[in-house]
Amino acid sequence: MITEANILEWLQEVKDPEIPVLSLVDLGVITNVAIDEHKVCITMTPTFVGCPAIDYMKQDIIEVLNSYGIDNVDVKVTFEKQWNSNMISEKGRTALKEFGLAPPPKHNLIVDIDILENIACPNCGSTDSIMKTPFGPTACRSIHFCNSCKETFEQFKPI
Repeated sequence: MITEANILEWLQEVKDPEIPVLSLVDLGVITNVAIDEHKVCITMTPTFVGCPAIDYMKQDIIEVLNSYGIDNVDVKVTFEKQWNSNMISEKGRTALKEFGLAPPPKHNLIVDIDILENIACPNCGSTDSIMKTPFGPTACRSIHFCNSCKETFEQFKPI
């Protein structure tokens, strides 16, 4: 019998298209798994409404589950509950850091621009950093500079 734990384990193979070391599960966009005798229904909430990779992620979910013998897969995209960066797992935060992106700080769902200052550098760990711009290569990243190791780095923004 297939369980939700099986599905979530298999979905660890589905990586975020922009950050290939981070699974959709650890990113927190897989918000529900429903299993009945005829199909598996996956509910996902993308990080933002205009995400250009939604169709790609849906197809990747279907293909991975098909590879485990699940032929009837439905992927529902919903924004009923808004995604926020607190939904990233600890494993996901570690993967971001190892990839060279500063993980977003945990917050109380009120995000002030000050939360983007003094971010721990993923290269040396120093918090002696400054934000150069809140606009990175994607809508979910900002650009910072570490005064200690003199490296520029990106941060996955708290949302």
